[in-house]
Order: sequence, then structure tokens, then C-alpha cells
Amino acid sequence: MDQSAPAQERLTVANSLRTGVLIAAMTALFLGIGYLIGGIGGAAIAFVIALGMNAFAYWNSDKMVLRMYGARQVDEATAPDLVRMVRQLADNAGLPMPKVFIIENDQPNAFATGRNPENAAVAATTGLLSRLTPQEVAGVMAHELAHVKSRDTLTMTITATLAGAISMLANFALFFGSDRNNPLGLLGAIAMMILAPIAAGLVQMAISRAREYEADRIGAEICGRPLWLASALEKIQGFASRIDNDVAERNPASAQLFIINPLHAHKRDGLFTTHPNTANRVARLREMAGEMGDTAQARPWG
Repeated sequence: MDQSAPAQERLTVANSLRTGVLIAAMTALFLGIGYLIGGIGGAAIAFVIALGMNAFAYWNSDKMVLRMYGARQVDEATAPDLVRMVRQLADNAGLPMPKVFIIENDQPNAFATGRNPENAAVAATTGLLSRLTPQEVAGVMAHELAHVKSRDTLTMTITATLAGAISMLANFALFFGSDRNNPLGLLGAIAMMILAPIAAGLVQMAISRAREYEADRIGAEICGRPLWLASALEKIQGFASRIDNDVAERNPASAQLFIINPLHAHKRDGLFTTHPNTANRVARLREMAGEMGDTAQARPWG
């Protein structure tokens, strides 16, 4: 395992660089739409809007998503096993103890949110806690803490905010398309209204998929048993394909937060799925477990 550490570090750096490039591309797309609509002034306005939306998301996105899903905060008095598990896993990861929430939903799933490790929260559904074994839950919570450790929660917030802003700005282009001074023209404005959100969605999808693979790897290291997470992913995928998450269906932009795509009822995940194929994720974890061999020791949490 030690011999593979440099390769894993190179992979982490490569993923971080890729994420940075993709966020830069999304920002450039946003500014480009502003320029096409209103020239230099339009680009400047788009830049100010982007800053304002990201600043708002930076400070409030965690509260908004937790409120959206009706999450209730728990402690050692109300959910002792879960809270103690998260505390031990956070210690394993060298992270501050995050806030812990439970969501009343029968679909097994979980997500992490927060602008940084000092202001992080992890949330698990009641379905996750009732349908998975404690070892599998530990694998899932370790995955979510990996997102916190890598600051993916902030990255996903920025990309989701930019994607929403691009869609909004692209719709504005239609209203300016009939302006003679606008270089787009009506047909160009219609094309932008359709193509810009698609491009933003593709970039968002690429970022999210890369971060999921990395969180699987780091999460497996945090809990010490890759097969716990592999088993959890297989179970969650099976249940998520049959059990609705109505809040996620109404707010598909939040789907990227979850460990497994919660959408299926309206087939919204067919084109722009933000998660890698579960079978591929499980295969990587099984390969990792083979590399760790019998020397991999489970780290206790209680």
C-alpha cells in the first residue's frame, strides 16, 4: 500500500487540476454569455452576478439544503451510535467533528455539506440507517467525510451555483435576441438558451464524477475496509432505483450531493447523471481491498 501512495497523490493532484480547469471553463462560459448579450458591460454584470451568487451559496448553501430535506440535527442523546461512529471516523480522518443530521426518508442515501471542514455537516437518511449494516453505514459516513476533507462540498456548491446562473443568463439571451445590436440574433439566442445549460451540465457532471471516485478511495482509507463501502454502494443503488426521494425529484440540482444518485422516478438522471457507474466504483474498491490484503485492519468507532 505504501508503494502506491505516490501514484495516489499524483491522481489526487491530477483530479484537483482537472476540477480547477472545469470550474474555470464554466466561469468562462458564464462570462461569455454575458459578453454576447451585452458586450463588455454584459460580461462585467455577469461577473458581479457570479460573485454575488457564489458568496451567498458559500455562506448559506448548507443551511438551505438541510432545510430543504427536513434534516434534524442529532447528538449522542438522540442518535448515540451514529454520532459516535462519525466522531471516530472524523478522528481517523484528522477532521473536526461535523454536525450530524438525520433525514426522514426511506431511500438509503447520505450527503455532506458545508463550506469547509470547520463548518461541515453530514446527513444520513433513516432508510440508510435501517437497511444497511453498521459496517456499511461506516463506509458511507467515511465517504462523506472524504468529501469534507477534500473540500468537495464547496466545489459542488460553486459548480451548482454557476450551472444555475448559466441557465438563468441563457434564458435572458432570448429576450435580447431581437435587439439589432445584439450579435446573437434571435436564432442565436434560442441556440444559446438550449446549448449553454447543456454545456454547463456536462461540466458539472464531469466534476462530480471525478470527485466521487476520489471520495470512494479516501473514504475506504478512513474506515479501513474498502469492502464495507463497496457493499453499501451496491445496496444503496438497488434500493434507490425502487424507492422515491420526492424532495430530490423536485430539486434535481441537489442530486450531485448524495453518495448515489437519488433520482429515478422521472428519469431525470438519464442524460446528465452526476455519479459514476456504481459497478465501476465497486470494482475499484474491490481492487483497493485486494491491494490492502489481510493487513487491512478495521478501525473501531465505538
